[in-house]
Amino acid sequence: MAHAHHDSHEHHDHGHSHGHHHHGNISNQKAFLIATTVNFGFVIIEVIYALMANSMSLLADAGHNLGDVIGLVFAWVANYLLTKRASKRYSYGYKKTTVLAAMSNALLLVLATGVIGYESILRLFNPVSIHEHIIMAVAGLGILINGGTALLFIKNSDDDLNIKSAFMHLASDAVLSLGVVITGAVVLFTHWLWLDPLVGLILALTILFSSWGLMRDSVNLIIDAVPKKINQEKVKEYLFKIKGVTAVHDLHIWALSTKETALTAHLVCPDREFSDHDFHVINAYLKTHFHIAHVTLQIERGSLENPCGQVETC
Repeated sequence: MAHAHHDSHEHHDHGHSHGHHHHGNISNQKAFLIATTVNFGFVIIEVIYALMANSMSLLADAGHNLGDVIGLVFAWVANYLLTKRASKRYSYGYKKTTVLAAMSNALLLVLATGVIGYESILRLFNPVSIHEHIIMAVAGLGILINGGTALLFIKNSDDDLNIKSAFMHLASDAVLSLGVVITGAVVLFTHWLWLDPLVGLILALTILFSSWGLMRDSVNLIIDAVPKKINQEKVKEYLFKIKGVTAVHDLHIWALSTKETALTAHLVCPDREFSDHDFHVINAYLKTHFHIAHVTLQIERGSLENPCGQVETC
């Protein structure tokens, strides 16, 4: 008869690591508070001055910034929910909301670039005179604000897709603002009014390209694909090499959130009993080498009388 073993130390270890995540979330929460407040204030200033300067590029930049503020709010809420404990109904807690937030951010970024692209094409055919000094001053302020708030998220952007999306939003805004400053300066000296919408279109395509990867990663996490940084074949090789294991099947690796990964597998072991220490060693190896913190293994004897129903399907 097959029996399942869920290593108790794994829970203890997760509790320990959760403390680190919680500490990380506190600093992330502050970063979100600062970034959201400062950027929303800047959007209001940018809209007022864009109307004063008769500048569609600055207004489009403000629209893009507003999209990013909404995106930051999405990411902020999801980051807060990551700290909430699991309940009876939501046994994994609310971790998956971080994936939905990253997806929403990517969609917003695509939508914002669509708006910028549309405005830019319109202005290519209908150039209008603009107040270059106002544009350069306000966009210059945008570089400082967006660049500064982007740096708040750079520390955790590598290992958390949700934080990465917030960082990318702000960094792309800083790049866009730089483009607006340069364009304002060139138009001031050359009076090439067509240059402003052309640069806007190029920047829109650049941001669209960068956000595409974020959307692809988000979709993969939503449909429980194996996270990009994990090699499933190498994980299977390791499990198969464990002493006494003759077969591995029903192996699943998926993301619980933008930070945490889970694994379940059936190990066929006809001649070996596993102790708590054995499971502790397996869990520690998977966590250290593959960053998989939630491990559930089912041990089977591989008897012909009671075959596992999952062998054929997985």
